[in-house]
Amino acid sequence: MNGTAWHALGAGLAAGAAVATAVLLTAFAIGTHLRLHRVADIAWGLAFSGVAVTTYLLSAGHGDPERRLLVAAATVVWGLRLSAHLAWRSRGHGEDPRYTALLDQARGNRTWYALRTVYLLQAALVWLVSLPVQAASYADAPVGVLGVLGLAVWAAGVGFEAVGDHQLARFREDPANRGRIMDGGLWAWTRHPNYFGDCLVWWGLYLLACTSLTSALPLLVSPVVMTALLTAGSGKRLLEKHMGDRPGYAEYAARTSGFLPLPPRHDLSELRR
Repeated sequence: MNGTAWHALGAGLAAGAAVATAVLLTAFAIGTHLRLHRVADIAWGLAFSGVAVTTYLLSAGHGDPERRLLVAAATVVWGLRLSAHLAWRSRGHGEDPRYTALLDQARGNRTWYALRTVYLLQAALVWLVSLPVQAASYADAPVGVLGVLGLAVWAAGVGFEAVGDHQLARFREDPANRGRIMDGGLWAWTRHPNYFGDCLVWWGLYLLACTSLTSALPLLVSPVVMTALLTAGSGKRLLEKHMGDRPGYAEYAARTSGFLPLPPRHDLSELRR
């Protein structure tokens, strides 16, 4: 990139931060009014989509047109599908136990604690994780083999996540499954097909954004942070803590991979992954 492109990228990064913050602050206002901070989960995908669209519009005249369109479209498709699914899944339900447990730790005003630890933190994470999307929009290099590989990984991730979500939704719709643990389909191979799919999505977008070793190293923070969030942060760890006491879950966890899709184990004496 030349000097003009670097200046434009800087302005675009600032705009992306503003959009992510605006989306999460709007979610904060709605969540506070409804007393349901689970709306932050719905805003997560919307914020990524907003950053992607803003970056695409502001990067006009910079970067490779095909790469700009691909990274924006891929991010929006993933983000809107995720937000729509979470909105549909949460209808008629109360607060997410994860947020209840988090806010129970608040010292002082719970509302301002939620603003800091849920909404503003998520806005910062959206901006950080979306760095490949923003940087790729200003890269002059055309999409090559690595970019095509990235699109394939992204598509696999979106498909894996969507299929897992659909299977779980169908399972929950059957009254006969009330109180049971979903252990069929993709859920027989991994306890978290949705999180694994998310992980693939961002590794794919990272590959699509890489144009050189110079760009690859700093942008690596995006998929690494997302993977850490899903496996050790607010994703897998907190969900399994919530699910751990449910009847049958210990047996399910003993035979099913914790993250990477692997054939189910039939020897329950094996150590849990």
